[in-house]
Amino acid sequence: MFAKATNVGFAQRVVATLVACSVVLWSIGVYSTAQAANLTDVSDTLTDSGVSVVSDHTISFTVPAGSPGVLAGGTITVTFPAGFNMGSVAFGDVDLSINAGDQTLAAAPSGATWGAVVSSQTLTLTSGTGTAGPGDIIEIQIGTNAAGGSNQITNPTAGSYEIVVTAGAADTGKTRVAIIDSVLVSAIVNTSFDFVITGIATGTAVNGDNTTGSTSPTEINFGELVANTPELLAQELSVATNAINGFSVTVQSDGDLESSTGAIIDSFTDGTDISVAGTAWAAPSNSLLDPLTWGHWGMTSNDANLANDLVTGSSYIAVSTSPREVFSHSGPSDGITQNHGLATVGYQIEITPLQEAADDYNTNLTYIATPTF
Repeated sequence: MFAKATNVGFAQRVVATLVACSVVLWSIGVYSTAQAANLTDVSDTLTDSGVSVVSDHTISFTVPAGSPGVLAGGTITVTFPAGFNMGSVAFGDVDLSINAGDQTLAAAPSGATWGAVVSSQTLTLTSGTGTAGPGDIIEIQIGTNAAGGSNQITNPTAGSYEIVVTAGAADTGKTRVAIIDSVLVSAIVNTSFDFVITGIATGTAVNGDNTTGSTSPTEINFGELVANTPELLAQELSVATNAINGFSVTVQSDGDLESSTGAIIDSFTDGTDISVAGTAWAAPSNSLLDPLTWGHWGMTSNDANLANDLVTGSSYIAVSTSPREVFSHSGPSDGITQNHGLATVGYQIEITPLQEAADDYNTNLTYIATPTF
């Protein structure tokens, strides 16, 4: 038996060695290509998660380490699932920021300006020369939260929906939003309204003057009048209410301050029936041939909320058979705070020696308190 030797040349040995090395290197990963990576911290924050309502979206994510990111000419896409109605959303309703730096957007990319286009369910942002690298935080605002934005995305029916985001050639990420039926919270607060009239004691200050007698909640008795001596009596009004628009209190008489003989103490001043605030008290003019000037009476209020054509400050108006406001407030009141729930109404009277004698001058006053719920 003879053995035949096999000779391997140098060139053949080199080729075999290279092939073997290639197999080994490939097996341990020395040769590699860029791989797709997952975007991190992907989120979508809605301004309203209700069913079938319009909402703004704020989409945020981070480009992962080891990623090529978004190169010049690259794209970022956000794809909403079926059911979301993109409506008229366009580039003017979109903001893009990279590491909190706002990027300029237009319908098409140009230089540092990114293009923004909505097609079907996908928003595509296309770079001109701009880039986004590993670790960059990207935020996309869609809707009225974008500067100048006016169009929003309409939510679908209730459910959980996946939104897909891509950045550059291969990086991708997903997030979810929950669309839910709104929760109705209801409650009842019963209406409340308390109106109280309180008598005022002698010597109580009212708009710079002191009362000359006392009153009760149901009676204002001036007693015996002395010519050329003004008399001032008053009542305190208190309102406590939870009426959202507050309240108004008016007062009116059922006729002249008249005696059984037909004599009248006329309205302030000299029977002219003044209804405009800003008129200081004045004595009747006492003209012999004009009974209107022999005596008069009027009213004032210390409520600071009254309008210019009503009682206010230290001025007086006539008591009238028509309702005249003496107390008001524009919101809920506590019944104890001046100008909110508390006011004083003063009634002043003055006669001259010509005022007809009688012991039964009288009229009835009616306060009407009206809340506005």
